[in-house]
Amino acid sequence: MGVRAVNVFILVVLVLMYAGIIAVQDKKAWISLGAGLVLVIGGATSASHAISSLINWNILLIYLGSLVLAELFIYSRVPAFLAERIVERSPSVGVAVAIILLLTGLVSAFVENVATVLLVAPVMIELARRTKKNLAPLMIGLAVMANLQGTATLIGDPPSMIFADFAHYSFNDFFFRAGRPSIFFAIQLASIVGALYFFFYFRSMEGDGRSLPAERIVSWVPAGLLGLMIAGLAGLSALSAGGGIHSASGIFVVSLAGVGLGWLGWVRKERAEARNMVRHLDWGTLAFLVGIFVVVGTVSESGLLDGLGIALAKWTGGSAALGFSLIIAFSVLVSGFVDNVPYIAAMLPVAAKFAATMGGRPELFMFGLLIGSCIGGNLTPFGASANIVAVSLSEKNGAKVNVWSWLKIAGPFTILTTVAAGLFVWFVWR
Repeated sequence: MGVRAVNVFILVVLVLMYAGIIAVQDKKAWISLGAGLVLVIGGATSASHAISSLINWNILLIYLGSLVLAELFIYSRVPAFLAERIVERSPSVGVAVAIILLLTGLVSAFVENVATVLLVAPVMIELARRTKKNLAPLMIGLAVMANLQGTATLIGDPPSMIFADFAHYSFNDFFFRAGRPSIFFAIQLASIVGALYFFFYFRSMEGDGRSLPAERIVSWVPAGLLGLMIAGLAGLSALSAGGGIHSASGIFVVSLAGVGLGWLGWVRKERAEARNMVRHLDWGTLAFLVGIFVVVGTVSESGLLDGLGIALAKWTGGSAALGFSLIIAFSVLVSGFVDNVPYIAAMLPVAAKFAATMGGRPELFMFGLLIGSCIGGNLTPFGASANIVAVSLSEKNGAKVNVWSWLKIAGPFTILTTVAAGLFVWFVWR
């Protein structure tokens, strides 16, 4: 096939993959893997190139290891213990809820979002029971704060990992890059704004919520392993001479996960628990990412989306402010209804080309894309996996959640946090 025919073939596969993921969400791993296989069979890329260059095994190992450490952290009960102590020491239940949500977000910057929701949900359920308040708003707050902070670090969420792979960002670069505060601080500002929003929302919440039953810490070992992971990734980033993620990062994180599982199985003598933990890891997302790496890597190498970046520069009339605002707004709307992993993977080359055409910093537009696509998942109850879990837990405990009740709480939160993070990025990186 000629270059034009190959590009048309790649574009058709990309569009069909998106359509399939939107239509059949629970089969997205098979769809992305199938799309990657079709590209290999069709000659758009080779199997050897896909395995050796397009699939980022380092990122996959980091994700796998961090999933295990997150499960161990849940097992330890440390965050639930801290949340209950916060409730006991707060002047009011409303203040306690705002602080817990802020803590939840911070945990979610280093622990997978769904795991964070499952971790803190029992505290919220008991708090609603004691105060005789509707559980739904508490669970909605829990989900959206967890989603928000997933953007803050390399290990927070798959979109951050895909961004790091594309932009050659190390773990430390999420905090400071080129002498400037990076995306982590933009998200912290948004998190503070979000916590203040929930403080005013829950400020009248009163009752006997401050006498929660004592939570027993199982062990501090998982917390220590999580701390070692963060410190180790930071140290490896400092040693990464060429920028980006150090090649040993994945092996390091998986090794820590292995130590944790060994501790659980042989020191704690809970081998059944360790096996169950491994069996129920999010293997589907790992497979999904493999397919996404192949498809989007092939699209990126073809230069197929460069024209879209150039066209975007023309449509905005060369206005960086308009382009930045459009990228964020469009990303929020799309990610409220579509999985943000394939979206951000496909749009990163567009944002980079747009920046090159405009002569601006690529971070400005790539950060805008990251903010919009990750925070946008908060817009609807099905915009992110954490939302679906939160709704399910809420309804199991008798508190119904529909689209309107979700949007009434999460809509203003999404707008406020997106604007806060966007303004930070604009003034620091323009």
